[in-house]
Amino acid sequence: MKLVIGNKNYSTWSLRPWLLLDYFDTPFVEIMESLEAEQLSQRLGKYSSSNKVPVLLDGDVAVWDSLAICEYISEQYLAGRGWPESVANRALARSISAQMHSGFGAMRNEMPMNIRAKRQLKLSDEAQRDIALIQQLWSDSINSSGGPWLAGQFSIADCMFAPVAMRFITYGVELTEDAQAYVDRISNLSSMRKWVASALQETEVVAVDEAGI
Repeated sequence: MKLVIGNKNYSTWSLRPWLLLDYFDTPFVEIMESLEAEQLSQRLGKYSSSNKVPVLLDGDVAVWDSLAICEYISEQYLAGRGWPESVANRALARSISAQMHSGFGAMRNEMPMNIRAKRQLKLSDEAQRDIALIQQLWSDSINSSGGPWLAGQFSIADCMFAPVAMRFITYGVELTEDAQAYVDRISNLSSMRKWVASALQETEVVAVDEAGI
């Protein structure tokens, strides 16, 4: 099994399935593609018609989009352990994963993941509302599921929100006590520390993702 990813410093979508695989000690081969604009679509088009990363290659099967990849990994390699055991927590995990997948556009656009950086930003009202909603969502989910993770046990939902935690660290976002505890929890995962260590060694710069001062 091969996972095609982008630069670890910037590629939020790549982080999600990589984190799931590494957390559950699932063997895979990592293929990293530069996110340089030159011939990017052609280079990524070798792996899937999406012309994007990540892409999972498993024999004759190609899966793209981070949530679809995580679903495939859970079904094919984790006997469903990518999602919580209880029906209620599984429904919660899927709901908030879908919400992250399709929402919080202002926060995502204004705060690109940039692990190497420590920056300050002037955020729009919409982005600040996204941040407040995420913090409330984390607190409500942990309280509802019993924690310590968003849906009780570590799941795809935590992988979906891991890039948000990295953004909050980069831009020094002032968080509620519950939200800060969650950021600390996910950033201290052994798998997350490995990803960050690799990101800090990278030198590639993607100008469009260098936000703030």
